[in-house]
Amino acid sequence: MANTRNKVIICAALAGATTMKNQNPAVPYTPDEFAAEAARCFDAGAAMVHVHARDDDGIPTHEIDRIQATHDAIKDRVPELIVNLSSAVGLGKTPQQRLVQILAVKPAMASLNTNTMNFSFIDRNTGKIVFDNIFENTFTMLESFGVAMEAEGIKPEIECYDIGGIDNTLLIAKQGMFSDPMNFNFVWGVAGGQRFRADAFIAMVNALPPGANFTACGVGLDQFPAITMSCLMRGHMRVGLEDNIRVPNGDLAKGSFEQVEWAVQIARSLGRDAADPDDARSIMGIKHK
Repeated sequence: MANTRNKVIICAALAGATTMKNQNPAVPYTPDEFAAEAARCFDAGAAMVHVHARDDDGIPTHEIDRIQATHDAIKDRVPELIVNLSSAVGLGKTPQQRLVQILAVKPAMASLNTNTMNFSFIDRNTGKIVFDNIFENTFTMLESFGVAMEAEGIKPEIECYDIGGIDNTLLIAKQGMFSDPMNFNFVWGVAGGQRFRADAFIAMVNALPPGANFTACGVGLDQFPAITMSCLMRGHMRVGLEDNIRVPNGDLAKGSFEQVEWAVQIARSLGRDAADPDDARSIMGIKHK
């Protein structure tokens, strides 16, 4: 395997729990659509895809059979790809519903959220509240989800919406449940989290434990500044229609794959090359699944 020191892992978050086809028709709903889009992302330079499975109408689902079918369709189409499943499977789901599907499917990686927070939709121009919501992630959930994932060989992707998420994780991690290296994802621009700021990004990187990896993603206009900053700081990049439906010139993205293409260009302009899936497994300590 080639030296991974200068490699940047590009992850494509294909759908999320809220982005719908009426916003961008390229959002996948069916297992076949997820598989086709994952293949396009792989061809464009992604080493990983992040997946929130949907039913045929586009509603986020916690149903194990549907999530398994979506996961397997991607792996059948592109066996090399790392599939990272979400443990936040839609509004109103219980902790058990969120975790049991991860343990049933056993992906290579899964998201692990770090704090209870506002997670809402706010009109960015007027400040008007469109939809208000609390995203529950207690210390008990952080502990139990982390222990269960590690026991099954599922690498946690530790989701931090502000620096408190890092502090919460490091406090719980004193119990010794997390294997090295720890992998963090900084999420910027959620209404209830923090907007992208370069100084805040630096502070979060400086708060990480030795040897940890970090990736960044950003909602809407925060997407491309966040991934560029991450690449500059020797971190990794997440794009995709979960977070942003457009490309930097304002056009609707033709798919998550087009944002991957932009990420590859940004990385190359900064002297870094896109990691392949084997590189990514080596960097992140992910088992080959």
